[in-house]
Amino acid sequence: MSGSRLPGFYKLSVAERRALVAERSGVDPKVLASALDSGGIDCATADKLVENVLGTYALPFGVALNVQVNGKDRLVPMVVEEPSVIAAASNAARMVRNAGGFTAEMTEALMISQIELRGLADVELALRLLTNETEHLLTVARGAVPNLVERGGGPRSIELRPLVNGRIVVHVLVDCRDAMGANLVNSIAEAVGPVAAGITGAELGLRILSNLSDRRAVQVSCRVHPEDLVLSRPKAPLGGDSAPPSVPTGVLTGDAIADGIVAASEFAEADPYRAATHNKGIMNGIDAVVIATGNDFRAVEAGAHAFAALSGRYRPLSVWRRDGEALVGELTLPLALGIVGGTLRVHPTARLALSLVRVESADDLALIAASVGLASNLAALRALATEGIQRGHMSLHARSVAVAAGAQGAEVEIVAGRLSEDGSITLEAARRALSAMRGS
Repeated sequence: MSGSRLPGFYKLSVAERRALVAERSGVDPKVLASALDSGGIDCATADKLVENVLGTYALPFGVALNVQVNGKDRLVPMVVEEPSVIAAASNAARMVRNAGGFTAEMTEALMISQIELRGLADVELALRLLTNETEHLLTVARGAVPNLVERGGGPRSIELRPLVNGRIVVHVLVDCRDAMGANLVNSIAEAVGPVAAGITGAELGLRILSNLSDRRAVQVSCRVHPEDLVLSRPKAPLGGDSAPPSVPTGVLTGDAIADGIVAASEFAEADPYRAATHNKGIMNGIDAVVIATGNDFRAVEAGAHAFAALSGRYRPLSVWRRDGEALVGELTLPLALGIVGGTLRVHPTARLALSLVRVESADDLALIAASVGLASNLAALRALATEGIQRGHMSLHARSVAVAAGAQGAEVEIVAGRLSEDGSITLEAARRALSAMRGS
């Protein structure tokens, strides 16, 4: 890839953007156009994926620019309906890029297969019996996923946790390689469960993966030069827990904005109500990448928020501090993604997304998605530390209202601009502005 810096990208037509992205990513332009024009799947394919199908539902597919993770440039595919997420992430990634880009690593890459054992009269005895049979349990677990073992993955270890009311939960830690691994992990749970129950004389309970995949966690960090926080950028559509890159910062200095971001981080650390919205801003970026690449965003959300509350109190997933003059952000969360199997087998747009971002492994994809999440978080906090969120939201709302009133092409920006200037962002006002502009 020749780079993810594409100044003026938003000014190009859709066809021009496609051509440029195809050139930068090495994807065949015809393949790109075919996958994106079709929305990914037709009704007949959808009918084989889920139940009671009536049709398909399309969402915008875009790319985040300027993203550099561990020294490599990435064009990052994002699927999202909220008109702020992609531009905000791209703008924040540019700021981070100026200070060296994102640094990311997987702490481990293991999924958790859970087996619940109930009705134990002597929990301590059961724990000893299971400990003595660890190798046997692992052998049974490996036998349940021979193909995964052949690929170098498979069960790695057993962990035991006593619970209340005569319960034990057995965790089988599994390396799923480039798969998200839900089916693999569930197969292991189904195989090991009866054996574990037989060893202990327990009643066999639930057997399923855990979406709190804290043994498959990502750590991302970045630095930002304060002066980059005050640079204005061309106007582009934005929203969410974020704001337009062009939000004026008035007389605020870069240091003042950086200190405001730190204060906002500390607010989230002190208050779970703020932490929830802080984390939503992170997931704006992560979910969009997860959806684009055919992964399970509901599993990712469940794991992220469970991880945020793991201490017994809901906390922010990211923290921002000053390190000398620089602003430093750090994000840690579980992120179990796959680049094989599942939706990817049947969804051409998901496969296209992986081709665009050019990932080499599931871990690689997780590092990129988490980096985009931290970028989204930075964009949100920068907005809050300057003029707040609402200015950007109302500007975006004006564009949506203009479209609903019937504005097309260049008319959308003109009508939206008039609505914002008048301060009356209603459908009726948009219709009047459109009628006046058209002279009718």
